[in-house]
Amino acid sequence: MKVRQDAWSHEDDVLLAETVIKHICEGSTQLQAFEEVGDELNRTSAACGFRWNAVVRQRYVRQIAEAKKERKERKRAMSYSYFTQRKPVWSPPPTINVQPSLQPAPKEMSLDSVIHYLQNLSLESDSSSLEEENAALIKTNLELINRNRELEGEIQKLKQDSSIIEEDYQSLIQIMNRARRMAILEDEEALSSASFKMDKNGNLEKLAK
Repeated sequence: MKVRQDAWSHEDDVLLAETVIKHICEGSTQLQAFEEVGDELNRTSAACGFRWNAVVRQRYVRQIAEAKKERKERKRAMSYSYFTQRKPVWSPPPTINVQPSLQPAPKEMSLDSVIHYLQNLSLESDSSSLEEENAALIKTNLELINRNRELEGEIQKLKQDSSIIEEDYQSLIQIMNRARRMAILEDEEALSSASFKMDKNGNLEKLAK
């Protein structure tokens, strides 16, 4: 279990940003990037995802856009290379006679068809990447919700403990006040029951009982 509570340093943020951008450029997912950074920094992938979406991502908007553009161009180039290297699916049927065929020669696939195919492939790839990112965000959100519930429980317990301490304190104050009043009453009773006489110098002195 990875448990780490210290703050994110500038170097941690840079490592997180570089790793995520690298995965975006290579056509990987952000979730894989979060797991890689988590292994490197001994943090959970959820913590890395939360740090990325809450703080770091806003600092690298331009780099993210360039990485997505490069990923799209790379996929387009790979698809085009695969498409041009494939053997034609259609092959003319063998002819029996030596007379030239009157049927028109089949046309090869046009450039428009290739572009249309690549566009659909790019849209499917972007959709898959968005679904993976959405799944990572949902996972991060669930972990944060569970953590929030744990913290709310701890806060509630602290409130209960504080209430008990406050009640004990008030009870102690009341006991001290009663004790002080009793001491004052005893002093007053002692003074009222005492007898005094005036000496030759005009001072009062207490008479012994």
